[in-house]
Amino acid sequence: MAKAAGISPSSVQRIWKRHGLQPHRVRAFKLSNDPKFAEKLKDVVGLHVDPPAHAVVLSIDEKSQIQALDRTQPGLPMKKGRCATMTHDYKRNGTTTLFAALDILEGKVIGRCMQRHRHQEFIRFLNAVEHEVPAAKAVHVVLDNYATHKHPKVTA
Repeated sequence: MAKAAGISPSSVQRIWKRHGLQPHRVRAFKLSNDPKFAEKLKDVVGLHVDPPAHAVVLSIDEKSQIQALDRTQPGLPMKKGRCATMTHDYKRNGTTTLFAALDILEGKVIGRCMQRHRHQEFIRFLNAVEHEVPAAKAVHVVLDNYATHKHPKVTA
């Protein structure tokens, strides 16, 4: 199209650069249709910005279907004149799910890998979190709306 108008591609590129335009880059977003979204947002941000005294605020999430890969042979360590090496091939060990809880105030992460991604594993992870948080502290948890988090046994 630029060529048909008699403008060279480099001219178009200079114009885009001058005006800070990057038409090849697109960011997606989604607005919540929850009528209580603003109220919930204030609660979550408030917890992180000004946490209650004698409490721990944890953001919990999970990453499922992580490939558990292992190299077929051990790599060679780095030494003078040679970088570290590793084989190009690997063996598959199935998948795993990472559950993680981030304490933003302390910068501490509590994480566990589990074979499956069900409410039973999530409850085991919550029990592990409970063991690592001091008993004298209340725990505030920020979660997404994943079905596992809403299971009756989890909420109980």
